[in-house]
Formats: sequence, structure tokens, C-alpha cells
Amino acid sequence: MRVEECRIQLEGGVAFHTFVHVDASGAQTLRAAACDATRIANRDHDTCDACRDERVDAGRRLAIVCARLKRDVDRGTASALTRPDVAVPKDRSLAEIGAPGDVPATYVPARNTVLLSLALAWAETLGARDLFVGVNVLDASGYPDCRPEFVRAFEALAQVATRAGGFHVHAPLIELTKAQIIRLGLSLGVDYALTHSCYDPVGGLACGRCDACALRRKGFAEAGVADPTRYAVSS
Repeated sequence: MRVEECRIQLEGGVAFHTFVHVDASGAQTLRAAACDATRIANRDHDTCDACRDERVDAGRRLAIVCARLKRDVDRGTASALTRPDVAVPKDRSLAEIGAPGDVPATYVPARNTVLLSLALAWAETLGARDLFVGVNVLDASGYPDCRPEFVRAFEALAQVATRAGGFHVHAPLIELTKAQIIRLGLSLGVDYALTHSCYDPVGGLACGRCDACALRRKGFAEAGVADPTRYAVSS
């Protein structure tokens, strides 16, 4: 499939840095809206710098628009990632994370709906018809807006919410395990030392105790490669 332009949503983690390297579109121009999903801690600039580095390495022309969640999208939402009075879950077992019915406090209400809507508006304005999103339903925290049915529903919405429709929402990593994503990324030259997954960093270190850290550790262990993350608490 040959696409002249596509619009994608980026964060700083493993899946988001990997999927932008996946040449699923062959796009001549790749435009990205970068957002920081980290807890109120100030990592926006680090995340966006990492995205810029990755884009340069990928050899594609990129325009990055930073829609920082804590400031723009998440005002008023009740989430551990947007409010300091809501605790980030820590030390949960892998069996608990993403279990049926489990939607942890780190879920940001309707976040991906809002961000994809912004990407859709930008795409329609510039004449692009393909939107890529790096959501993942396996080895994940059970967020409702990371499921295949959400992606399908948003694509259907895009057909009736715009002038001409014809939009496609791609989620190439949605049904891969974290280990599969990491192996794929390594084969494409992703530098995972540039990525950051932690929900509640301690200084410049990943906390090592939140769900995101647990899933990241699991992914690298199952992939059989060294995890470059610097953790405040060792496993």
C-alpha cells in the first residue's frame, strides 16, 4: 500500500516508538502528534526529543505537534496520570494487570478518542486519509480505548464525522505481545534506550513498580534481550 501522507499518535513508550518504524504505509510524509502519557512528572520534553531522534533515524520528514496530556487534554479528568491526589497502582502481579474487568486508575477517560479526533481533524485538513495508532491489547493495562473494537468504532465514526470520509485507522501492533513488539523494533533499528514507559518516574529513573514497568520488564525478558531501562527499584 502506497500512501502519500499519514497521521499518527505518539507517546514515549515501547509500542509507540516501534510502530512508527513499521513500514506498513510506505508513506512519503509521516506526520505525528506527540503526547506525553507519563504521570504529572515533567517528561514532555524528554519524550518529544526521543520522538524527534527516532524520526530522524527513520529518515522521514516529520512535523511534531506536542499535545501534552496533563496540560491540554486531561484537564478535569480523574486519573492517576493527571491528578497528584490519585495514586498510581504499584506492585501488582502480572495476573492482576489487564485481567478481565480491570481498568486501573491510570486510565485517562476517553484519552484516545480525544487524541484520535485531533489527528482526524488534522488529517482531513491536510488531505491525508490514513491514521496510525500504536495501541496494544496484549501485555497491556486493560484500557478500553486500546481494544480492536475501539479502533473499528473510531474508523466508522470518521466516515460520518467528516466531509468526504474514506479514512482508515491502522493499529499494526494491537495484537502483538510486548516481546513480539520489542523483537520487531530491534529488527527495525529502534533504540529502546530512548523510550520511557514508567507511569510514576523517580527523578530520572523508572519507578520499577507500576504496571507499565512490570509489562516492560516482562516484554524484554520474554524477548530475551537486555532491558536498557534504568529503574529506581530492581526486580
